[in-house]
Amino acid sequence: MEEDQAEVKAYRALRDYVVPSINGATSSILRTPIQANNFEIKPSIIQMIQQSVQLGGLPNDDLNIHITNFLEICDTFKPNGVSDDAIKLRLFPFSLKRVVKLTSSWYHHYL
Repeated sequence: MEEDQAEVKAYRALRDYVVPSINGATSSILRTPIQANNFEIKPSIIQMIQQSVQLGGLPNDDLNIHITNFLEICDTFKPNGVSDDAIKLRLFPFSLKRVVKLTSSWYHHYL
């Protein structure tokens, strides 16, 4: 029985070697710790991002414009004791529509 399983593993299809696997992979994106005592992202900022810069996953969506607009909104406020990267990493998921989140394997793995 063990020999049969070894033979099955030996005869893997070529596509098995081509398809990347994220099992066991760790993310290189780390959320930076926040030193502020009472850090809160205001609901109005989240609503602004959702209403003005959400990426919908459509073929004609321009990713460069999406990122530019997202960064512009993130640069409009700066809480004390919170780095810009920490704010951007926490707000970015709100800039994606649910369709993009459901269909993007990178979203589930890295965020």
